[in-house]
Amino acid sequence: MEQLHGNTTGLKSQQARALRALYNRRVERTQFVSPPLARALTEASRDTGRRVGLLIDRLGRVDRVVVGDAHRVFLPDLGPRRAGAARFRGVRLLLTSLRPEGLTEDDLTDLALLQLDAVATVQVLDDGLPGGLQVATLLPPGTDAIHRIETIPSVHQWDEDWAASIADLEAQFARAPQLQRVEGCERAILVAVTTGDAEDARRGLRELGRLADTAGLEVADRVLQRRRKLDGRTVVGQGKLQDLIVRSMHLGVEVLIFDRELSPSQLRNIAQTTELKVLDRTQLILDIFAQHAKTREGKLQVELAQLRYRMPRLAIMPTAMSRLTGGIGGRGPGETKLEINRRRAQERVTRLERQLRQLSRSRTTRRSRRERSGIPVVSIVGYTNAGKSTLLNRMTRSEVIAEDQLFATLDPTTRRMRFPEQRELVLTDTVGFIEDLPKTLVAAFKSTLEELEEADLLLHVLDASDPDVAHHLDAVQGVLAELGLEHTPQILVWNKADATDPVVLRELLQGPTGPAIDHIAVSAISGEGLDALVDRIERQLFRRGAAQAHRQADSDRVESA
Repeated sequence: MEQLHGNTTGLKSQQARALRALYNRRVERTQFVSPPLARALTEASRDTGRRVGLLIDRLGRVDRVVVGDAHRVFLPDLGPRRAGAARFRGVRLLLTSLRPEGLTEDDLTDLALLQLDAVATVQVLDDGLPGGLQVATLLPPGTDAIHRIETIPSVHQWDEDWAASIADLEAQFARAPQLQRVEGCERAILVAVTTGDAEDARRGLRELGRLADTAGLEVADRVLQRRRKLDGRTVVGQGKLQDLIVRSMHLGVEVLIFDRELSPSQLRNIAQTTELKVLDRTQLILDIFAQHAKTREGKLQVELAQLRYRMPRLAIMPTAMSRLTGGIGGRGPGETKLEINRRRAQERVTRLERQLRQLSRSRTTRRSRRERSGIPVVSIVGYTNAGKSTLLNRMTRSEVIAEDQLFATLDPTTRRMRFPEQRELVLTDTVGFIEDLPKTLVAAFKSTLEELEEADLLLHVLDASDPDVAHHLDAVQGVLAELGLEHTPQILVWNKADATDPVVLRELLQGPTGPAIDHIAVSAISGEGLDALVDRIERQLFRRGAAQAHRQADSDRVESA
C-alpha cells in the first residue's frame, strides 16, 4: 500500500483512499500537471480541509503524497541532494492552496533548500475544482532574484514543454560563471556577526577572506550581521541561517566559515541544520598551519594545537560513534566510542607534549651556547604577511620561502649577519602574529615563542601600505606584552614604503614613541632604507653595548677606589 506522509491523523478511511489513489495518476513528461490529476488533488484537499502536496518526478509519476494542515505542508526527509550545484533534485512539488494567497515564503524556502525542480500551488475553488497555478523555479546566479514566479490562470492553459524547460534551466545553471569550479577548490561563504562596531567586523571579514584564500578556498560571498545579542544556538539566529542555506545552494557553496570561535554545540547545530561543512576562524588558522608546517617540531606543534581544539568537540561526532563496545565477550557496557576517542586523544596529547619538551631542551642548549658566545640576537616579529621573510632574505642574502600568503613562514629561521670589525649577530625570523591569535596555538608554539625572550632587539615589521596597519600594530604589541616582551628594545620597520602614500608614511613614522622604540621606513623588495636599518641595528646593539661596557668599567673603578 502506498504511504501517506505528513499530517494523516484524523483522516477518514475514504479520504485516505482518495489520497492514496493519487499515486495511480500519471502525467506526460512534457506536462507540468494534467487537468485530471489537478482535479483529483483539489477535490481531496477540499474534502479534508487540508493542504496536500504531490512530489512528481520527471517521468510524470507521483513519488510522494504529503498531507499538511490548513496553512502548511511539512515535507518528509527527501534524502541527499543530487551531486553538483547545477543539478536539481529531479522532482517538482505541487501544492494545493485553500486561500487565494498562492505561494508562501515557506514554499519558496523549500524550493531553494531542497533544490526542487519547481514549486507550484493550484488554487482550490469553492466547488473543489482547480483554479489558477502559481509556479516558482530557481534562477541561475548572476540575477538579482533567487527565483522566478509565473502565474497561469488555469491548469488547462499550460502550453509549455516542461521536460525541455527544466533541462534548459539546468543547462543555464551549469553555464553560470559563479558555479564554475576551480579544480580542487571548495567554495565558501564568510560570515561575520557582531554586537559592536560594524567597521571592526568588516575588517575582520577582510582578514577572514585572506585566510580563506591562503587555505585554498574560493570565497563566493561575504555576509555581515549586526545583532543586539548573539544567538546561543546558531550565533546568527534561525532566520539568518535559513538565508545562508538558500544563498549557499544558489552559489554552489559547500563551506560556511564564521569569523569567531564557535562552541561545540553551535558547531553541531549549524552543521545539522545546513548540511554544510562548518568552520570557525580557529579551525581555518589551524588548517593553514597544518599546510605550512615543514619541520618535525612544527608538525608536532600544529598537531598538538589541533588536538587541544578538537578534544572538547568530540561530543559533536555522529551518535553512531558513541555506540557501546568492549566488555569481555561483548558483555557489559565497556567504554563508549566517545570515551575511547577522548582517552586516545589525551594519550596523544601527553606524547606530543613530552616530545616537544625534549625538543625544547635541545633548543635551550643551543641558546645557552649562543649566550656564552656573546653574539647578540635580533628577532624579526610582526603581523602575518608583513614581509618579514622577504626582509630576512634581503638582509642576509638568503632564500627563505617568502610568499604573499598568511603564515607562509611557520618554522623559525635563523641566519647570521656580519659587520665590520669582526662583529656579527644572529637574525631570527619567527611565525607571524594575527589579531585574536588562538590560545591553542600560543600554547602549542610556546617553545618557539620562547626564542623571543633571548632577543636583544626586536625588528617589528609592519606593512605600511595596509589600511589596517594600526590594528596590526596594536595586535602584535598585545601579544608581545602577553609574552612579557614589552620592554625589549624595538625598531618599528615600516615595510613596503615604496607602495605607501608619502603623507600616510610620515604620519606612521611619528607613531608610538618611547625609550625602547625607534622607527624606520624600508622596502624589503627594492632595498630602499635597508642600509639605514642596518646602521640603526648596529648602533642599537654594538654602540649601545660599548657604552654600557664603558659605564660598567667606570662603576667598577669607583667601587675599587
